[in-house]
Amino acid sequence: MTLDLSFFRSETSQRLREEGRIRGLAEVLARCILDILDARSIEVPPDVHVRITSCDDQVMLRSWLRLSATVTNVADLSAAGQA
Repeated sequence: MTLDLSFFRSETSQRLREEGRIRGLAEVLARCILDILDARSIEVPPDVHVRITSCDDQVMLRSWLRLSATVTNVADLSAAGQA
């Protein structure tokens, strides 16, 4: 019995893998941002939490990640990038 593996090499399959990779990286970045803010005892309101976890813009997430190490409150993070 032979299996048709052409789907796994198809453009659709490649696109789906890339979308999954991008979403996975976004989830990791968001979790890191929230973990850093938590470790620094900076409270994150529910609406900001949702904005961070639903963001898939890697440039914005990386910016928030850098800022999460230095801001003193979430308003500072929000002012820098609409978190």
